[in-house]
Amino acid sequence: MFVRIVKMTFQEEKIEEFLSRFEKNRNKIRNSEGCRFLELYRDKKNPNIFFTYSYWESELYLEQYRNSDLFKSVWANVKPLFDAKPEAWSVDKVYSSEPIFV
Repeated sequence: MFVRIVKMTFQEEKIEEFLSRFEKNRNKIRNSEGCRFLELYRDKKNPNIFFTYSYWESELYLEQYRNSDLFKSVWANVKPLFDAKPEAWSVDKVYSSEPIFV
């Protein structure tokens, strides 16, 4: 299993449109074969920057998703909303601890 991190910077006036599109598609993405986890984060200092964190069973499943009609449709609709080129990393988790909620 590995983690995929994608950083996306949006035009300020397009943020609500992105959030609406994410809400519409998040369960479909999460239920893609091999996807085990999906979260969306927003930068605290720059609200135009978002990150997706997703866990994939293998790179094969991520590539299957990236070649799917779902990804092509989602990406085609989100790409015009960007204010900067997105960045992506595939990483292996080295350490994890249980969250502590107070």
